[in-house]
Amino acid sequence: MLEKTLQKIGLNKKEIKIYLASLSFGSQPASVIAKNTGIARPTVYDIFKNLIKKGLASKTEKFGATYFQVLPPENLIRYLEREYEKISRDFQQQKTEIQDLLPALKSLQNPLSSKPKVKFFEGEKGVMEAYEDTLKSRENIRAYANVEEMYKGLPKFFPDYFRRRTEAGIFINTICPDNPKSIERKSFDAVESREIRLIDKEKYEFSPEVNIYDNKVMIASWREKMALLIESEEIADFHKKMFDLLWSFLKK
Repeated sequence: MLEKTLQKIGLNKKEIKIYLASLSFGSQPASVIAKNTGIARPTVYDIFKNLIKKGLASKTEKFGATYFQVLPPENLIRYLEREYEKISRDFQQQKTEIQDLLPALKSLQNPLSSKPKVKFFEGEKGVMEAYEDTLKSRENIRAYANVEEMYKGLPKFFPDYFRRRTEAGIFINTICPDNPKSIERKSFDAVESREIRLIDKEKYEFSPEVNIYDNKVMIASWREKMALLIESEEIADFHKKMFDLLWSFLKK
């Protein structure tokens, strides 16, 4: 258990062997550590040099000889903290360097690689998989939805989906036909991170659902039990603008 944990924090097998031996024997010349660990004395010197660099050991001169010892185990915590700070600094530096390189990298991108990507989902499981993607949204979702049709299509799926979307902090603006189920669902807007605006079901009844988010448009057909996920900045932007135009004319 000790060895495995010390390996996890970055010590190799020989460093661990010498570290534990030095804890037991205290301040000793390299020859004593070498004899008790079976590690050659020149290697013991090199390993203590590494441990000293890591802030885990020290050396002193006594009677013309060099004595080595590891520092109290609490220094392992300080070593980890220093490593974490170094990794954090390196990460931030690398992130900044990549951000600076993005314009150059994008200029090399093949225009054909940015063409729309379309995924097809079939059956109840497929439609649920398409909905799972909406839970990755980095922005508010815009949606056209008929709640009655949704519950006919996946009656057991949506209560849990609404909960998980709310917990993920993803708000949704939804345009629905004013049927009883949509009106009922609207009463839960405040607790389900949503705003529903209603349209006349007699004039504008529809069955499929459309979710628009990030650079994606997800279309679910309840009657045909299938879904399409279109990934395209241009197409998503168009649908967002059309949705926002209609939304602006509807009453809260």
